Amino acid sequence: MQRLLSSIVAIAIGSTFVTATKAGAEQPPSILFFFADDQRHDTLGCAGHPIVKTPTIDRLAAEGVRFNNAFVTTSICWVSRSTILTGLTARSFGTPTQPDAIKPEALGQLYPDLLRQAGYRTGFYGKWHAHTPKGFNPKDHYDEFEKISRNPYFKKQADGTERHTSELIGDGAVAFLESQPKDQPFCLNLWFNAAHAEDRDKRPGIGHYPWPKAVDGMYDDLTMAPPRLDDPAIYAGQPDFLKNSLNRERYFWRWDTPEKYQTNMRAYYRMISGIDGVIARVLETLRERGLADNTIVIYSADNGYYMGDRGFAGKWSHYEQSLRVPMIVVDPRLPKEKRGRVDERMVLNLDLPSTFLDWAGTTIPSEYQGESLAPLVAGEPTSDWRRDFFCEHVSLAPNITWEGIRGPRYVYARYFDQWPVYEFLHDLEKDPDQLTNFASNPAYASVLDTMRARCDEEVAVHGGPLAPIDERRSGVHRKKK
Repeated sequence: MQRLLSSIVAIAIGSTFVTATKAGAEQPPSILFFFADDQRHDTLGCAGHPIVKTPTIDRLAAEGVRFNNAFVTTSICWVSRSTILTGLTARSFGTPTQPDAIKPEALGQLYPDLLRQAGYRTGFYGKWHAHTPKGFNPKDHYDEFEKISRNPYFKKQADGTERHTSELIGDGAVAFLESQPKDQPFCLNLWFNAAHAEDRDKRPGIGHYPWPKAVDGMYDDLTMAPPRLDDPAIYAGQPDFLKNSLNRERYFWRWDTPEKYQTNMRAYYRMISGIDGVIARVLETLRERGLADNTIVIYSADNGYYMGDRGFAGKWSHYEQSLRVPMIVVDPRLPKEKRGRVDERMVLNLDLPSTFLDWAGTTIPSEYQGESLAPLVAGEPTSDWRRDFFCEHVSLAPNITWEGIRGPRYVYARYFDQWPVYEFLHDLEKDPDQLTNFASNPAYASVLDTMRARCDEEVAVHGGPLAPIDERRSGVHRKKK
């Protein structure tokens, strides 16, 4: 299996990432955006993971820039994806009563629309999960659009065979690239359902993480190490509202016995390796069509993921496992000496639409709240780059609704639907695993005041406090206090 994957990668990568020709450089770069689901920052070979095999993505990192401190502003799939579409955080694209749904006025500056206005051909294949107003049709915003959802992951084809959604997304990408004019730039969005669990089937090894058949057997000969933060005392130290949250409920779906853990971890890693194989196929098509020399490739994910750490499953809450994601950018126009870098600056999913428009040479809307990553990808120094960012979770009330600030050293989060409001303060320098809450430590009183005030500032900038819980829509998991 490993020899097969290596051969695929060698063929797919080949000469894909070479210096752009003069003719290609005269045209704005095309954009190829691979977007995974439920993948935290460290589950890649290039990020040092000792087990998961991602040779194609690793090669992207070797030929581009890997951002080691990439985060999402809200760690849940539909909100993260809506943030990328609109260039806005949740409470900015939403309303005080519906903070996770896009309001009509936030739909006027979607990046695919702006790229089309700039002459780009746009395509979308995969998971569409934004909560949009009645009457909104995403097909109207792309030249080619195909929603490909899970539930189930395997789709029956006309000939009676079944194909995995990851493979179907790859099929769409290949068809798009094979019909792509060489004299027009494109933006192709491939938004995977993997590695999201199949929540409707909780049988270990059957429905949790259905993987493409191409990766059958991978990891069967390996024993999965337990979660690094699996000491029961870590879970016991959580406040009761987190102990009773969806983070804990889904732990018992997937990770609570050694048998479930081993089976589901192997399956989860197979899903990630399955994505890697699809990427290899798409990159090979890109090269064959002569489009690689002027196409920027991005790989990221919509949120992080607990895999038994802290006694949790899912994402949603404020810890690093939830907020941090992989992010890799390959710009073939970069000189060789600027490739293969690891950049430690803090970047966000919120930055991606601004970056796409910057690469296209078109105006970034003043409403957008992110920054263009183009200077960082180019290796330019940035003395005034962000030092912290506002983050939040506005669904799953009351147990996992919070707002906060993630800085270079301190992390502040307040769970505002608790009474009284429950605050966390973490010192990443002294406690990188966030095992201690310093909010009640008198030695941190001034830090707490500063972070609390900083959060107040950002809440005001991004739309103000949310409506009382009884007036608020709380996503697909509505729950009143």
